[in-house]
Amino acid sequence: MSKPIQLDLFTSIETQPEPHKQRVLNGMYYERSTGLFVSYMQGRRHFEVTPARCLGDKSWKDKTMRERAI
Repeated sequence: MSKPIQLDLFTSIETQPEPHKQRVLNGMYYERSTGLFVSYMQGRRHFEVTPARCLGDKSWKDKTMRERAI
């Protein structure tokens, strides 16, 4: 396990060290290349599901497809 890194909350992200520029995926995303909803946990692919089998109403699916597409 790596040591914790102290973040300076009053500087912009561009001036912080390199590890903080990388974004770790967490949550549900829509993957355009496969057409699947994909869940990521701490940057690792956890599971994937087709839009038809994905639990969630149509408005949530549409919003996710628009705003969280990778």
